Amino acid sequence: MIPEINIWAVLLATLSSMVVGSVWYTPKVFGNYWMKVAKVTPSGEAKDAVKPILITLVVSFVSALVLAGSAAISQHFYGGNFLENTLITAVILWAGFTAARFITHDAFEGRPAGLTVLNCAHELVTLVVMGLIIGLFGISAT
Repeated sequence: MIPEINIWAVLLATLSSMVVGSVWYTPKVFGNYWMKVAKVTPSGEAKDAVKPILITLVVSFVSALVLAGSAAISQHFYGGNFLENTLITAVILWAGFTAARFITHDAFEGRPAGLTVLNCAHELVTLVVMGLIIGLFGISAT
């Protein structure tokens, strides 16, 4: 059985990840710090950003789709308020999968703790915004 998913919510949640990332990693917010600690040197060529942006769109769509499906399953199991269930599901998925994996990989790769915290926080904000959108739209577009 496939859970009911509101595709419009998933598409908007996908786009929201691009907005969150664009704001989060802009130089005046956390971009300069991120480039310094991640040792990223921008080429200055706009064409070099095309591939990472397309990859981000695809994986953001997958994340939004999985969150929407997980939220629908959570709603079916627990009942109650769909928005609350979706936000709780987003935080649980973030903690159990995203943050846990970031922390593990960054520890083995010797990345600075500040970079790990920055990226984990970005992912938390991204998933909470996705959860807010999906939760407000509801389960199906009917």
